[in-house]
Amino acid sequence: MKIQENISLKNYNTFGVEAKAHYFAEVHDLHELKYATKFAKINHFKILFLGGGSNLLFTQDFDGLVIKLNLKGISEEILDENHVLVSAKAGENWHEFVLFTLSKNYGGLENLSLIPGNVGTCPIQNIGAYGTEIKDHFVSCKALNLETSEIEELSLEDCKFGYRDSIFKTSAKGKYVIVEVTFKLTTQNHHIKTEYGAISTELKNLGIENPTIQEVSKAVINIRQSKLPNPAEIGNAGSFFKNPSIPLAQFENLKEKFSEIQGYANGDWVKVPAGWLIENAGWKGKQIGNVASHKLQALVIINATGNASGKEIYDFSTQIIDSVKEKYGIELEREVNIL
Repeated sequence: MKIQENISLKNYNTFGVEAKAHYFAEVHDLHELKYATKFAKINHFKILFLGGGSNLLFTQDFDGLVIKLNLKGISEEILDENHVLVSAKAGENWHEFVLFTLSKNYGGLENLSLIPGNVGTCPIQNIGAYGTEIKDHFVSCKALNLETSEIEELSLEDCKFGYRDSIFKTSAKGKYVIVEVTFKLTTQNHHIKTEYGAISTELKNLGIENPTIQEVSKAVINIRQSKLPNPAEIGNAGSFFKNPSIPLAQFENLKEKFSEIQGYANGDWVKVPAGWLIENAGWKGKQIGNVASHKLQALVIINATGNASGKEIYDFSTQIIDSVKEKYGIELEREVNIL
C-alpha cells in the first residue's frame, strides 16, 4: 500500500466532479486499513472512506486522507433447509453481489438490483427500493472502531435502521468503518415482492405471471435502466433527495389545493414522492449551466455537460429545495452526502 499526495478524485465519484485529496490510499485488507487509519490519526488528518463514490458530492478539495476500500470476498454459511447467511466484504460492488446471490438462487435482495455503490456503504443509509430495505435481510456487520482499532460486530438492533438512516449517520457517525456485511437469505420458498412501483407491469410486459427471484431482478433492472441515467455515461448519484414524510393533516390540506398530489399513508404521516414534487415544481429536464434535472426522472440531478463543479451541482439542488418549499411548503432533504 502506498499513501499518495494530491490525487484527483474525479474518477472516484459518480458525479465525475473534480476535487483533490491531500493524501490518498487504496486498502485491500485489514492490515492496510489499520495502517492507513493510524497514519491519519498520528498526523491529525481527517479521514474520508470511499466505496463506489456513488452517494457523495465533492464541493471542495479534501484536506485529509481519502481511503479507498477495496476489501473483497464473499462467504456462505447454510443455516437450515430454507436459509443461508451470506457475508460480503466492504469493497464488493453491490449489484455484482446481488447477482452472485441470485446465481445461487438465494432470495431477498432481488428488488435491490442495480443500485450503485459498494456493499460496505449500504447499511449506512439503509438503502432500499421497490418495497425492500437492507434492514429486511441484514443480520450484522463487522466494523473497525477508529478509536480502538478493534473490529466490532454490530447487530440489526445495534444499527438502529430507519428510512435512509442508521446509527452510522447519527450517534456513531465517524466512529466506525464497515468492513463486512452479513445477510440472511432464503434458499427456497422465496417471498416475492412485485406490488411496488412498476414491477408487476414490467413482468406483464415480459409475459411473466409467476416470477422467479431472477425474473423480479430482471424487471427491476429494466425499470431502472429505462428511467435512470448510467453514471458511466452521465455523471449522477442516483436519487439526490429523500422522499419527505409530512403530517396527514398537512397532506390533506395540500390535497385540497393540488388534487393530483401523490402520497403513501403510514399512520398519521404521509410519504410524498420527492420526484413528483420536483417535477411538478417545473424542474424535470431543466438545465442551468452545466447541471440539469434528468429528463426522465426529476429526482436525479446530472452533470449534464461533464464539466460541472460540485458547487454548481449543490447550488442547483438548493434552487430545487427552495422552489419546492415555496410551492408546497415541504422542505426536501438531500440524500447525497455533501463534502
